[in-house]
Amino acid sequence: MRLPARLSGHGLVLRPVRPDDAALVHRLRGDAGLARHLSPVTGGVAGQRAWIERALTRHDQAYYAIEAAGPGTARPCGLVRLSQVTPERFTWGSWILDPATKPRRAALASALLVYRAGFAVSAEAVFDVRRGNARTLAFHDRFGARRVGETGTDILYRLSRADWTRLAPRLEAALQEVSA
Repeated sequence: MRLPARLSGHGLVLRPVRPDDAALVHRLRGDAGLARHLSPVTGGVAGQRAWIERALTRHDQAYYAIEAAGPGTARPCGLVRLSQVTPERFTWGSWILDPATKPRRAALASALLVYRAGFAVSAEAVFDVRRGNARTLAFHDRFGARRVGETGTDILYRLSRADWTRLAPRLEAALQEVSA
């Protein structure tokens, strides 16, 4: 299953993570404050480079660097991963935005791009959010994902392509209002 290689919109670009992004991945994923709701990283920058090289051979996932796009520049400001991609569904997560470099509304803009990528090939998004991650839970609740279950550590969400098609114009309009 092939996801789009590169997406852009609302001042952001999602592009595949490359082995030379290993230091960025390690810095963001290794920051205890930013990554407190993600799986821990091991192996330093070299370990991240090796993981990226292995991940690039898989066709059921995409790991994207999120970049703030400006005139003639691209500034890394986050990461996101789509995985377990099939025609039926995809999962997304490992979403991390650097508050020091992300533009205003980067969460909404990057989520719009993630859904555009995933729904280009799949009928449904399924994902989980750690119970303690109040800001991300509120984000998904506010922007239309449905809570469908829970575990001891996570809240489980689902969003269909049909729901997304109905919600996307409202979210796009919200971004336009902020940009105006």
